[in-house]
Amino acid sequence: MAKAILRRIVGPFSVPSLLLGLLFFAISLTPSLIPRGPEVQGVLGGLLTALGYLLGQVMALLWRGADLPRLRSQRARLTGVFTMLVVALFVWMLGYSLTWQNDLRAKMGMEPAEALHLTQIVLAAVATFAAAFALGRMVAALFRLIRAWFYRVMPPRRANVLGLIAVVLIVTVVTRDGILDRVIASLDTSYEAAQALFEHAPPRPAQARMAGSAASLIDWAGMGTPGRDFVTSGPDARAISAFTGRPALDPIRVYVGRANGETPHERAELALAELLRLGAFERKVLIMASPTGTGWMDPGSHDPVEYMHDGDIATVAVQYSYLQSPLALILETQTGLEQATALQDVVHGYWKTLPPESRPRLYAHGLSLGAWSSMHATNLFRLLDDPIDGAFWAGPPFPSAFWKYVQNQRDPGSPWVLPTIGDGSLVRYASHTADASAAAADWGRMRIAFLQYSSDPVVFYDPFSLWRAPPWMRDPPAKDMTEHLFFMPVVTQFQLALDMALSFGAPPGHGHAYYAPDYIAPWAEVTAPEGWTAADTARLKAHCDNGIGAGCSNAPSSGQ
Repeated sequence: MAKAILRRIVGPFSVPSLLLGLLFFAISLTPSLIPRGPEVQGVLGGLLTALGYLLGQVMALLWRGADLPRLRSQRARLTGVFTMLVVALFVWMLGYSLTWQNDLRAKMGMEPAEALHLTQIVLAAVATFAAAFALGRMVAALFRLIRAWFYRVMPPRRANVLGLIAVVLIVTVVTRDGILDRVIASLDTSYEAAQALFEHAPPRPAQARMAGSAASLIDWAGMGTPGRDFVTSGPDARAISAFTGRPALDPIRVYVGRANGETPHERAELALAELLRLGAFERKVLIMASPTGTGWMDPGSHDPVEYMHDGDIATVAVQYSYLQSPLALILETQTGLEQATALQDVVHGYWKTLPPESRPRLYAHGLSLGAWSSMHATNLFRLLDDPIDGAFWAGPPFPSAFWKYVQNQRDPGSPWVLPTIGDGSLVRYASHTADASAAAADWGRMRIAFLQYSSDPVVFYDPFSLWRAPPWMRDPPAKDMTEHLFFMPVVTQFQLALDMALSFGAPPGHGHAYYAPDYIAPWAEVTAPEGWTAADTARLKAHCDNGIGAGCSNAPSSGQ
């Protein structure tokens, strides 16, 4: 009786499909780019078990639809053999999974995990699989209900097809609306929080030399927290002089919040007007920076370059979103591209009217989503008549068209995660193990550098890993990558997607956690500070890494 009730609730259950799911679970225990804890591994395993089960059911449906032999007599024997193979593989991989994860943790300077925590992994996997299975049963019940209704008015084959189409449409609409509702709720929360910050803004700067002051053209309240933090932080002339032993200027920082203008062009024009007010075009260096989704500017990037140039530098940025980068990537991608393009059009348009001998050197810069928008705005064809001096982009997201184009020009034999592009006179790469100084030729007229960590899935996620190994997986592993990487269609895709979610919490210098010391050498290569030496680079790295002195943050990137 109890068995009949359970069967009615659970429905028909396929052991071969479950075994395929467990095979996916076993493969998911292999390491990827970012270490995984037991709960995360359990959720990943449960999802892949459910996905494998679904694929098994689809394969069985196609087998029956093609009217292939049923293999009734051999089924029990084949199932038994497959069961033994899957169980043996699962136990073997489970035994090695802790070793694999600790090998990756050691490469990233993390403390080793002391135990496998098998119970946590299994409980999380069972709960995740049960939830996914229940959801699948609900969808199947909906299909049967709709198909039964169609049976009354049309032939069975037509009812089956139309029933399937109807269920797909319903699930798509419900899923889309559910996701959209959550996104809108997140957007509303972000926007409300931003407005509250405007209303409770701290006192504006008293110094007229600062954006947002009483003399400024930019409204202090509308600048928002990321902008206010940016313009009021960083080293001043005194801190820079204390480090360099030379006279220094107060760096110029201009930030226009999204609420400071109605359109991207209006905000860009406001930024230009403030740059003119502060005399930014009289400085040696001018950087056009694109913030991350929330409008955050990484102090680990901007503080060191101001030390390098004795404060004789100006940086300008314009906010385009209040959302975290993942949401901004989905909802406001075009907004970010438009804002970065408008800023470069306006600033570069004015800059090129100035005499070349008296204008500042002009650079583009961005981190993560800011790198994507900055690269999009840096249209080399538009700059042909009077190009900028260079660009420095950190953590470029994998969809970035310009980054992908450059990556695909790599010299044969150079690794995907740290490629060599031609003779290095135009483009060079840096990482936690390379500083962009090594090249076959000297720098040319324009200098472009990418900073990308070999373990950063935001950079190296590959949508095509659903069915093929990513390019970097076919290379020898980098220093913070494990040699135990294993490609499995579908499974690798899910591993890398999860890696992206975990990458922001990776140790500094790994994943998507970019931090000050790794920015310094590439900045020196791109902007060529006067009289700067390798010893200066090492000293500034120590200054930032130890957190000594004012205005040089050693915190990894966050607030995205």
